[in-house]
Amino acid sequence: MKTFWLTIVGLAGLGLAPALAADLPARTYTKAPPIAPPPPSWTGFYIGINGGGAVSQNCWDFTNAFGVLPVPPTREGCHDASGGIVGGQLGYRWQASQWVFGVEAQGDWADLKGSNTSELLGPPAVVNQTKTDAIGLFTGQIGFTSDNILGYVKGGAAVTHNKYNGLVAGVVGDQASDTRWGGAAGAGIEFGFAPGWSVALEYDHLFMSRRDITLTAVGPVTATTRIDRIGQDVDMATLRLNYRFGGPLLAHY
Repeated sequence: MKTFWLTIVGLAGLGLAPALAADLPARTYTKAPPIAPPPPSWTGFYIGINGGGAVSQNCWDFTNAFGVLPVPPTREGCHDASGGIVGGQLGYRWQASQWVFGVEAQGDWADLKGSNTSELLGPPAVVNQTKTDAIGLFTGQIGFTSDNILGYVKGGAAVTHNKYNGLVAGVVGDQASDTRWGGAAGAGIEFGFAPGWSVALEYDHLFMSRRDITLTAVGPVTATTRIDRIGQDVDMATLRLNYRFGGPLLAHY
């Protein structure tokens, strides 16, 4: 009899189970929150191209005739040599909080040319001409970033390669060339527009100091004609395109 009643109760429980399950609320599933992207970072090596324009101011002072007759520096005048520049850059940056530090090397082909009539040897006898055909920068950077925008300043060493001509009736009478070192200071603003890619606008001023340049005659006899103390400063503005690799990519655009 006891076994009979236990069987009846068990069957009744099985009959009630579906009804009770129907009264329970449906189970809800919570979607996992999306993984937050990493914060933007400028850390990594980068390489890029640049192009723009530059102007160099060149002032000539006559200091010696024929290499053997020194005279007090006598003004021959100044001229601007202007033109286009194009080249590339490579560097490395590392970011600490919102501060960005970096080092960079930049090299540019240049086509800067200008001239003036010598205030001492003319007019119209001699026209002094300066050509700058290459510019290099080796600089350190410090900047501050807000998301994908970076503002920075830079400073370091600069180098230019120059050619100097004395023209007589439009024909080169004497000439010289030099590679000179100086200092550089600049600033720029850079915008990250895609993972790894950024575009920047930069201005630099080059302090190239003054040097004694020995000009020699053009022709079968290459004797020294004069020595001029030539000073140079360069202003350059470039648009730059960089690709960064080897570090975290910017996450927000």
